[in-house]
Amino acid sequence: MLGATESVDDGRLADFYTYPESLRSCWVRGNMITSLDGGAADDGKSGGLAGPGDRAVFVQMREAADVILVGAATVRVENYSGAQLPVAARQARQRRGQAEVPPIAILTRSGNLDPTARLFTRTDVPPLILTSARTVEDTRCRLGAVAEVIDASGPDPDSADSARVLEILAERGLFRVLTEGGPLILGNLINNDLLDELCLTVAPILVGGSAKRIVTGLGNVHTRMRRTHLLADDDGYLYTRYVRAH
Repeated sequence: MLGATESVDDGRLADFYTYPESLRSCWVRGNMITSLDGGAADDGKSGGLAGPGDRAVFVQMREAADVILVGAATVRVENYSGAQLPVAARQARQRRGQAEVPPIAILTRSGNLDPTARLFTRTDVPPLILTSARTVEDTRCRLGAVAEVIDASGPDPDSADSARVLEILAERGLFRVLTEGGPLILGNLINNDLLDELCLTVAPILVGGSAKRIVTGLGNVHTRMRRTHLLADDDGYLYTRYVRAH
């Protein structure tokens, strides 16, 4: 654990959030934040729980990722834009053989997104819209000028399939996947045994009993995880990282 006077945004932070080497399939990292009493949001937004240290960790994980996977509801609630990286981070990514900026990939069954939203107007790279076979053509008509729209359905043409999504990303060489939720997306990945690690920030905040958990959805699993690190900062935040136990 970091000492009481050390900050999570020191020069060593990148070492804690590297992906495995020589990936040939997607490695899926989840990044979520929770209150002390288990709430995933404060006044409806996860950003209400964040502090400076959490924001530094958030940025570091984005700088390491090939692609950022989120659900459409999270895009709307959090008012997502494209990833914004400084020049030094872009240069470091180039040296590692990555694109300068990771695209945002949105998992959406309906394709119901506003083409004037910040996701499309404040971005350096077009987002990827991963949607169902039933809605892909309509979504292309509405969003094709500002995004790449992809049929990501599996056996059910009315739904985007998370396993198929990862196959599509891997085919593009986007192996280092960072998912920032929301709870339905994370729950789907967990239920289908597709989440390789979870990075969970615990905020020193109480929000009461009405806030949702970081995971929602049907089904129950029992997946053992092992801790790789536990960091702290002077503001009382804890930064955990767990990977699947083998």
